Amino acid sequence: MFQLTRKKRGRATTRAAAALLGVAGLITAGAVAAQASPASSSAASGPASVHSCSQAVAPGYATCFALKRTDKKAHAMAANGLPSGFGPADLDSAYSLPASGGSGQTVAIVDAQDDPNAESDLATYRSTYGLPACTTDNGCFKKIDQNGGSNYPTADQGWAGEISLDVDMVSAVCPDCHILLVEATSANMNDLGTAVNQAVSQGAKFVSNSYGGSEDGSEGQSDSTYFDHPGVAITASSGDGAYSAGTEYPASSQYVTAVGGTSLTKDSSSRGWSESVWGTSDTEGAGSGCSQDVAKPSWQTDTDCANRMVADVSAVADPATGVAVYQTYGGNGWAVYGGTSASSPIIASVYALAGTPGSNDVPASYPYAHTGNLNDVTSGSNGSCSPDYYCTAGQGYDGPTGLGTPNGLTAFTAGS
Repeated sequence: MFQLTRKKRGRATTRAAAALLGVAGLITAGAVAAQASPASSSAASGPASVHSCSQAVAPGYATCFALKRTDKKAHAMAANGLPSGFGPADLDSAYSLPASGGSGQTVAIVDAQDDPNAESDLATYRSTYGLPACTTDNGCFKKIDQNGGSNYPTADQGWAGEISLDVDMVSAVCPDCHILLVEATSANMNDLGTAVNQAVSQGAKFVSNSYGGSEDGSEGQSDSTYFDHPGVAITASSGDGAYSAGTEYPASSQYVTAVGGTSLTKDSSSRGWSESVWGTSDTEGAGSGCSQDVAKPSWQTDTDCANRMVADVSAVADPATGVAVYQTYGGNGWAVYGGTSASSPIIASVYALAGTPGSNDVPASYPYAHTGNLNDVTSGSNGSCSPDYYCTAGQGYDGPTGLGTPNGLTAFTAGS
């Protein structure tokens, strides 16, 4: 199980230090400890943004990895009359994805707490971009608690932003997919893991997790309890604390596709887009690194990390090149979001477009069999490190962006 006490790590993060200082008060607050008011981003070189969820969490809890721009006015529209931030057509173009597909597939979103406006906000997002309706009534959208019922947890504005980001990204990338939102009772890792198991029991073959916490040595037991689901593509955000934060779990799980983050910009290249590592500062950017506890999966081939290396693949995560999201519970409508909370549901949805995984497969291995079918990210870094590839992009594999970003569906398809 996830443990309720965590070891102190060598690369302590701001979040971890705050948790140690405030742990007594947070534990007194109980299950809602991880849902404090959003904390301001400390990055000085990027646009103004805030963490949707507090980064000061008690041991045994996770935080979400959504970052919301604060320098974009609600309802601000781009020149094309659509909301500011990348939308479905942008993501399809950047990653060579079909504009439709995924019929019959279900992408599950696992988050903590409740967003009471999730379905109505989703309707606005989809209608704005001309996507087919996805509602409870037509069977496309389903919201459940971690036990499979409708006893939803306490509503929380911070996690509501995360939920809005997640369901909107599934809609953007896989508009014909069904969406299953599983709301954990709290951000306690055991509740979140229970929600993952519930998502799989409901039949989802694609499960996105946009949250994480520091490794504590209990990952092996947690893997076997919550994440060992052959034939299910499970994605997890690598984190937003850059290389200095150390590896996050469940991104470091051997059964999960660890999703890093990029800065995505339009350009005049033949692709029409360029990407670099998302690294706003030494403390804000895509997470990466060599796990301290998790053994290296057989399909991962970098040579300087004896254990599990994070990440595997990546997608847009920089709030400076962020995505459009519609949120009314804790928000005022349209906003621009980033964080690896964006890239995880994007990649889960790409897996869904690519088709059902093999029944005994670990889908995290698929990209390693198709390295030529990804956009290799070769510039940028998320900190200082040795060896260089732990934090710096280059040809082939690197920590912050993994093997690269989607270039069509082949790298995420079964039957290599």
